[in-house]
Amino acid sequence: MNYPLSGVFAALATPIDDLGRIDLAAFERIVDFTLDRGVDGIVLGGGTAEYPHFSVEDRARLSALAVRRANGRGTVITCVGTSSIHSTLQLAHCAQDTGSDLLLVPMPFFFQYEQQDLVEFVDAVCQAVTTPCLLYNLPSFTNSLDVSTAVQLIDGTPNVVGMKDSSGEKDRLKPLADARQTRNFSLLVGDDSLLLDALTAGWDGVVSGIASFVPELIAAVYNNYRRGDLQRARTSQDTVDRVIEYLVRLPIPWGVRVGLEARGIPNGPMHVPPSPQRRVRMEEMAGFLARWAAENDLQLGGVWPTC
Repeated sequence: MNYPLSGVFAALATPIDDLGRIDLAAFERIVDFTLDRGVDGIVLGGGTAEYPHFSVEDRARLSALAVRRANGRGTVITCVGTSSIHSTLQLAHCAQDTGSDLLLVPMPFFFQYEQQDLVEFVDAVCQAVTTPCLLYNLPSFTNSLDVSTAVQLIDGTPNVVGMKDSSGEKDRLKPLADARQTRNFSLLVGDDSLLLDALTAGWDGVVSGIASFVPELIAAVYNNYRRGDLQRARTSQDTVDRVIEYLVRLPIPWGVRVGLEARGIPNGPMHVPPSPQRRVRMEEMAGFLARWAAENDLQLGGVWPTC
């Protein structure tokens, strides 16, 4: 694998049945759907996947299934986040043993820790595995990594090969890019609204929840930028921002799963029953996607416009 890692990586949702069990057949459809539509790899078990809802055993099973299903068609990145070093290590070993290309390491969630605690946590994970690791900054739901702490970990931990930043903070883009003057590492943005800004700042790509249901659109931003067609890249980013307007009216994973349903992949109920107001917003998002498809003379289950 070449570093720095670059491209579009779809952050997959986790489909479930009516009893809350993982729907393995639907998950395989999502893997095929994204890899067949222009992404460079898939990420499972992250925030879009709603990982706190699932056991380590279930997540390990999905990791193995994703590697088998991908079958070399793209990079497979497994998120190993939990609230405890013990379950994180268990999941990291399982993901390594079943062939994940990289591990995505978020900080512990629920309790608050100091930066040095997070350094110790990451060091313990990375010393226990040989698989390359990406740091995962997800401050809305986990302890946040300061820029200086992230750079310290990347500089001092041999198998940390980069970072996914989902902070949504534009002012982090330049200092993290500037930190590569001393060591080359991958920078992947995790907030789709900042994709074009991140590429312009020198970042390498994106781990995108939106790419779970409109992979063609995220790929259009990335590919147009790489080709030097900045006008088309801007147009594609503007379309991404329109999608985000509907996505943020719901918990993000709900919006992603509404999008998958619209693309012809049923993925089960939500983990928390939506209120009537939320159901209206879900219908509004589905309606927006249907109108967009009609405007472009497309079926929702078909290929999306590349703008």
